[in-house]
Amino acid sequence: MMWFSLTISLILFRMLREDNMIQRFGISLENDLLHAFDKRIQKKGYKNRSEAIRDLIRDSLIEEEFTDGNKQTNAIVMIVYDHHQYNLAQKMTGIQHEHHDTIIASLHSHLDKHNCLEVILLKGKAGELQHIADSIISTNGVKYGKFIPATAGDVL
Repeated sequence: MMWFSLTISLILFRMLREDNMIQRFGISLENDLLHAFDKRIQKKGYKNRSEAIRDLIRDSLIEEEFTDGNKQTNAIVMIVYDHHQYNLAQKMTGIQHEHHDTIIASLHSHLDKHNCLEVILLKGKAGELQHIADSIISTNGVKYGKFIPATAGDVL
């Protein structure tokens, strides 16, 4: 039931952008689901349900960008790895140089004596960004990796 309401929300949000007006609408939820949602938004620091629902809608729109593999967009790849792993740093550098036109920046941080955190910013076609992220995350020696779809901002 909530998915149906969120679909309506997406339609209203798109209308909101065109008219630049705020629209009010209702959502029907089971008590348990509403209670869990209220706990979550309070924990995250939202002032009201509307702000939390707007963020859910934005997240959904950004995810939708990635269903069109040819859409120009942005993404983030975050990895944690042991820099002592044989040849891993060289592999990571090689992948980044191979995709120098898509990888626009990276941040490297030493977490402790052995582990590094690397955050890589990508810009390009959604399908290509996902492919590059998959090749980075699946590299032998990467302990943890996360692909985070971002946006070029035109859907917001």
